[in-house]
Amino acid sequence: MNALPRELPLPLLAGLGLVLGLFALTLLLLIFNYGQLWFQAYWSKAPVTFLELLGMSLRKVNARTIVQARIMATQAGIGRDVSARRLEAHYLAGGDVPRVIRALIAAHRADLDLDFDRACAIDLAGRDVLDAVQTSVNPKVIDCPDSASGKSTLSAVARNGVELKIRARVTVRTNLQQLIGGATEETIIARVGEGIITSIGSAESHFEVMEHPDTISKAVLQRGLDAQTAFQIVSIDIADIEVGENIGARLQADQAEADTRVAQAKAEERRSFAIAREQEMKAATAENRTRVLQAESLVPKAMGEAFRAGRLESLTIRNGQKG
Repeated sequence: MNALPRELPLPLLAGLGLVLGLFALTLLLLIFNYGQLWFQAYWSKAPVTFLELLGMSLRKVNARTIVQARIMATQAGIGRDVSARRLEAHYLAGGDVPRVIRALIAAHRADLDLDFDRACAIDLAGRDVLDAVQTSVNPKVIDCPDSASGKSTLSAVARNGVELKIRARVTVRTNLQQLIGGATEETIIARVGEGIITSIGSAESHFEVMEHPDTISKAVLQRGLDAQTAFQIVSIDIADIEVGENIGARLQADQAEADTRVAQAKAEERRSFAIAREQEMKAATAENRTRVLQAESLVPKAMGEAFRAGRLESLTIRNGQKG
C-alpha cells in the first residue's frame, strides 16, 4: 500500500499563503490602476502588457500618454514603426510624444517622407514638427519686410536715381530634410530683401520695374535664396510698388551745393591771400619811406660836420675855380 502524503508544515503553508496573497494583491493593484488602459489598448489593437505599464510607472513615464499615442499610431496605420518602447524613450528624452504622432499621421496622409526618428529629432531640436508638416502641406506667406521690424516697405534706387518702395510676399513650404540646422524665416526675409534691392539697383530706369515687376520676382527666384534654409520658396510676389524721392537729383543738387561751397571757400582764400599781400606791400613801402626819411635826416648832419671840418669850403672854392 502507498504511504499517505505528509501534511505540509504550518509555517510553510503560511509563507505560501502570504506569497499568494501578495501576488493577488499586486495583480489587483495592477488591474485597478492599469486595467482601463490595458483594456483600451487591447481593443484598439495596440496591446501593451501589465509589466510594461508597471515599468512606465517605475520610470516615471505617463503611461496614459504613451498608450494613447500608440493607439493613434495604430489606428492611422503607422503602428508598425512606432513601438511603446520607442515612444517611452522619446518621452524620457523630453520630447512631445502626442505632437510627434500627430505630425507622423499628417505626413502619412499627405504622403510626405517623414519617419519616426526624423520626427523625434526635429522635436528634440526645438522645432514644432506638427507645424512643419502642416506648412509642407499648406504653404504659408511671409511678408517682406517683416512688420515686426517696424518697416512697411523696402527702399531701393534704380540707376536713374529714382527711389522705389516695395512690399513683397514670399510663399514658402517647409523643407523637412533641412529642418534640422536650416536657417529660419528671418534668413529668408533678409535674402529676399537683398535680392529685390539688387535687382532694382541693376535696372536702368524705375519705369522698367513699374512696367514689369515680375522680372524682379524671377530674378530673385533664380538666385536660389532658399539654400541651406528650413524652407523652400514657392513664389515671390510684389504686392505693392510706390515711387519715392528722386535720390539722384537730390544727390546732384547736394553735390552742386558742395562744389559751390568749395569754390566760395577757395575764392575767399585767394581774397584773403591778396589782402594779406597788399598789407605786406604797404608795410614794405612804409618801411622804405622810413629809411628814406632817415637817410635825408643824415644829410644836414653830414653837411654840418663837413663845414666844421673845412671840407665844405674847400669844395666850394674848388667848384668856383672850375667855373
